[in-house]
Parts: sequence; C-alpha cells; structure tokens
Amino acid sequence: MSDCIRATYKIHGHVQGVGFRYYVQRKAIEMGLKGYVKNLYDGTVECVVESDLYTTELFKSILKKGSSRSHVTNIEIILSECKNNHNSFEII
Repeated sequence: MSDCIRATYKIHGHVQGVGFRYYVQRKAIEMGLKGYVKNLYDGTVECVVESDLYTTELFKSILKKGSSRSHVTNIEIILSECKNNHNSFEII
C-alpha cells in the first residue's frame, strides 16, 4: 500500500446500541480496509483503519453518515504511521 497512514477515529453522538459497529465493519470490509472498531466507556466509538489519505477521508464521510439508527455529532481523527498489524477488520 503506497503512502499508508493509520487513521484513528473517535466518533461522538448516539453511536452505541444502534448497530453502528456492525455498519462500520460492513463498510470497512466492502472497502478492503483492515483494522477494528470498538465501543469506549465514555459512550463514543473508536475505529482504526490503515490506508491512503484519500481512502481514510472517504471512510470518515461514511462514518459521519452512520447506521440508520445512529446519529453522529462529531468525529475526531488522529493520523499516524501504519503499523500493519491487522489481517482483517473486526469488532472488538
């Protein structure tokens, strides 16, 4: 993967208990992304993917849309170097 970056998203809003992680996993797999998504104790969801900058920005827009029952109010994103330590995309 050329120009690989690691994007860590923290998604705020009504995103737990509404099928959001399953939505994220399905979209990530459709895009061929590797990483994970998990609920955090503060009510947000964390998602990590590794890809090129364009794809991580596209994925952010997919996260913003969210599942049918979710409501995303904000997404924080931290970009860093790829670690290449994921073989698939999973829900943790």
